[in-house]
Amino acid sequence: MTRDPSADSRISAEDIRRRKGGVPIVCLTAYTYPIARLLDPHVDLLLVGDSVAMVLHGHATTLGASLEMMIAHGQAVMRGSAKACVVVDMPAGSYEASPAQAVAAAKRIVEETGCQAVKLEGGVDMASQIAAIVAEGIPVMGHIGLQPQSVEKDGGYKIKGRTQDNIAALLRDAEVVEAAGAFSVVIEGTMEAVAAKLTHHVSIPTIGIGASADCDGQILVIDDMVGMTVDRVPKFVKEYANLRGAIADAAARYAAEVRSRAFPGPGHVFTTASGKDKT
Repeated sequence: MTRDPSADSRISAEDIRRRKGGVPIVCLTAYTYPIARLLDPHVDLLLVGDSVAMVLHGHATTLGASLEMMIAHGQAVMRGSAKACVVVDMPAGSYEASPAQAVAAAKRIVEETGCQAVKLEGGVDMASQIAAIVAEGIPVMGHIGLQPQSVEKDGGYKIKGRTQDNIAALLRDAEVVEAAGAFSVVIEGTMEAVAAKLTHHVSIPTIGIGASADCDGQILVIDDMVGMTVDRVPKFVKEYANLRGAIADAAARYAAEVRSRAFPGPGHVFTTASGKDKT
């Protein structure tokens, strides 16, 4: 059953903006209806991340995400969420070319999903795109530091903030993202002291991932957090469960019972003609 969004008061992008310096903002990614249902009571913000291309679709990088993919998963998450601020990632190729392209893609995402905001990667180079989207009344979350959509250009996933020049560039990115009107900014894969400095440097909330406990909030990929990731788990991830093991164990026990004909048993088959059996 789809949840009724009017049943609870949904957190807005402006609510998130006002959380600067307050109780840390709890964020997780979500890509599906059941996961959104489970996470919604516990988080402030659900990000429909372009990481879905890797996590659910098996791509090597986030560059496999398309606008249609993001919209489909955004719709699913919105059906399962009633409280959290839902933000949908703008995939690579949907906004970089021009402010007009960015506005068109952002409008389509919001109109077709009903989400509260969009997120895009980039600092100084994406200031015009952020400003143009915000001017259309669509809240934007920024993303600086390590930018997964730039992994090919950067030659891999490289931690940011190791040199003075890079630190200066990150400060400019943070300043410009804020000035362009973003309501918050993700800081990813950045040296801890630098991420803390960025957090204190801007007046909008920072959301850390592989950054600093000083950030105004934290986000993790849900599959990483619950131990579902089947490939390499990033260093910055803390696994709060081990669903890999639980799922593998369940599959093994199911396979054994099917092969031994222990499943299905009497309680899992229909045995009467009365019409009272329920599925």
